[in-house]
Amino acid sequence: MDNRRLTLLGRIAVVACVPYLALKLLWVLGFDPGVLDTHRIGRAAWVSANVVTFLLDAVAAVVAHTLTRPAGLRAPAWLLAFPLWMASGLLIPLMTGLAGGSATALVTGAANPLSTGNFLAPWVFGVVYGGFAVEAVTLLGAFVLYAHQRWGGLLRRPLRALPDTGTRALQRIFVVPAAVLLAALGTVHVLWGAGSTLGVPAADAASRTVISSASEWAAGLLSLAGAAGLLLLVLPGPLPGLRVRTPLFLAWCGSAAAFACGGCLWLGQAVTDGLSPGAAAVPEGLPGLVGALELCAGLVVLCAGSFALCELTAATRSTPASGGGPPAPPAARAREHSAFRASRPAARECVSADDR
Repeated sequence: MDNRRLTLLGRIAVVACVPYLALKLLWVLGFDPGVLDTHRIGRAAWVSANVVTFLLDAVAAVVAHTLTRPAGLRAPAWLLAFPLWMASGLLIPLMTGLAGGSATALVTGAANPLSTGNFLAPWVFGVVYGGFAVEAVTLLGAFVLYAHQRWGGLLRRPLRALPDTGTRALQRIFVVPAAVLLAALGTVHVLWGAGSTLGVPAADAASRTVISSASEWAAGLLSLAGAAGLLLLVLPGPLPGLRVRTPLFLAWCGSAAAFACGGCLWLGQAVTDGLSPGAAAVPEGLPGLVGALELCAGLVVLCAGSFALCELTAATRSTPASGGGPPAPPAARAREHSAFRASRPAARECVSADDR
């Protein structure tokens, strides 16, 4: 049943990418459907931005297709985990900020910039964000099913049962400061979402909308959640019985959002500024500093997470099923894995009485 759901979600995600890819391709080729002001951005910056975003969504479509194939379970973990981490960081804050801002505009009667845009026609937002909404649900939903098929034994473990891998102490040295930094940056975003103008240039403060405010709230809450998840993973003392999947989900979403929607956006604006001399695209003051720090924090979490994933999955494969003795042979592990995937009751047998 899980395989059927995974295949269905993956195929829907691929289809959801098609309208966005078609629109981006038209813009790159010089056709501008839905663009109301073609002189706002320089041609080089416009083409470069659309090529990059086209490639990002094309990678998402390829990854979604790979998740539905049997070979996906044999693919290197990083080859799928990294683009899906990036996709989570782009789609989750985008859709939560969009939904929150649109709901606020509907309730309060405030102007919604998506319906009164002077750069892109309103139908463009419908096509783009409608596709993103479907893509977010289906692609990330497919990845959840895939992760439980591939790393289910690790995800169901309590935090106290995580093996003490060789670099765990080193990971704490880097991850704890990164988590503290994410919490501080998340607090700044929440303040901005609440209406504070701390460190914000006057022009940027005056151009705020319900969508931008909701996006700040989303970025801030995701960063705070990511910080909490990271601390629980490396310092599990307060909640040792908590399953790994819960703090890992928080750390995954929060760090990805900070890196993709914060740090990478700041980096992209810096590149755009270089391609369009005279256009101050890079945020100034505190917003620029926040973007740079989010990029650094995200890179630290990415590196630490890569090492942890490799070590933990290796430790899980090499750990015998019962207390002592040598690791099970490959054939026995394969039979155990097949039996685990075949039924839910078998999966529950892997849980000790202390974990229930």
